[in-house]
Amino acid sequence: MDPSPGEVTRLLKAVHDGNSAAAEDLLPLVYAELHRIATAFMRRERSGHTLQPTALINEAYLRMVGDDIEWSNRAHFIGLSAHVMRRVLVDYARQHNAERRAGGLKRVEMEDHLAISPGRLDEVLSLDEVMAKLEANNPRQARVVELRYFGGLSVEEIAQILNVAPRSVKRDWALARIFLFRELNPARPCPTANPIRMPPTSPK
Repeated sequence: MDPSPGEVTRLLKAVHDGNSAAAEDLLPLVYAELHRIATAFMRRERSGHTLQPTALINEAYLRMVGDDIEWSNRAHFIGLSAHVMRRVLVDYARQHNAERRAGGLKRVEMEDHLAISPGRLDEVLSLDEVMAKLEANNPRQARVVELRYFGGLSVEEIAQILNVAPRSVKRDWALARIFLFRELNPARPCPTANPIRMPPTSPK
């Protein structure tokens, strides 16, 4: 049975107040949603990658509960998780590049569970640069991309997290796709539809 939003909010507030036991109690209640988001990230990796959803969840969760964030509710927590997971990937890609320039390892390991495929590192960093441009130009569109493309959330879920109408999410998503395509493919004409691939979504 799904946990009540009130119980998750109570635990989030306890985490903010420094209750370490609350952080342990919270993870099982939000794990399924975090796993769905992490799995959406993994679908964008080539076959044979070594990055596992569980490791990505663990690292992102530790970062979120370790920061001094005054959580509003469950939607706030889930909404931020996609951003934090993307930051985990970017941080490890940068670490790998630094080690590669220094003649070090070819893969970046974390707790023997997490490694980013070398063939995807440049893509991770390039897309992050474009996302930074989009965020500077239109923060809400950037959040929609983060939640939809990276997190695999539905339009309705994003609308709830951002507290806007679903039609606003659809409009932001369409405009953001055009922006991303033009930035990533400057020499190619922008298609009239689906400038970037829509994320696979599960039936609701």
